Amino acid sequence: MSANGSREHIPPSLRTEALEQLLTERGLIDPKALDAIITTYETDVGPLNGAKVVAKAWTDGDYRRWLLDDGTAAIKELGFLGPQTEYVVAVENTPTSHHVVVCTMCSCYPWQLLGLPPSWYKDPAYRARIVKEPRKVLTEMGLELADDVQITVHDSSSEVRWLVLPERPPGTETLSEEELVGLITRDSMVGVAKLRAP
Repeated sequence: MSANGSREHIPPSLRTEALEQLLTERGLIDPKALDAIITTYETDVGPLNGAKVVAKAWTDGDYRRWLLDDGTAAIKELGFLGPQTEYVVAVENTPTSHHVVVCTMCSCYPWQLLGLPPSWYKDPAYRARIVKEPRKVLTEMGLELADDVQITVHDSSSEVRWLVLPERPPGTETLSEEELVGLITRDSMVGVAKLRAP
């Protein structure tokens, strides 16, 4: 609190750093163990895995068809299996059809593919509004879709997780699978963003 009794806004990143430093100084956490956890979520679990699935689907027509027909098996083939990916359905965005994912009951989310869910995904306002007014919510999030684009909202649950196969950006036909991975975002695989060419 400040001298006048009001609470000052301290950015979350500074609070996190201060808490980490305090816990380290008191011997309650090991910085190396914390770094290992962060590395796990950045490289072994997270949006990078989902991006690899999408890039493979963009560059391999047989894999793309398999992913859309049996997402769980196609994803497992690439080695991405575990909690939250027991049953995954992939849906494809096209110029006339757009898919977006929500979990209206809680925050079911394919962690193994997309990493930790963003705070907005867990927010009750997003969970309630995206179902009722998807076009308006997407516009508020920075994604404007033409009026003739059909929007389908998919509700994740404990039984099924959804993965959006975003449209491949024009002008990326010469990029390799590895180069494409770097273009793909978590938000595009949830359906709240479109991808742009580099």
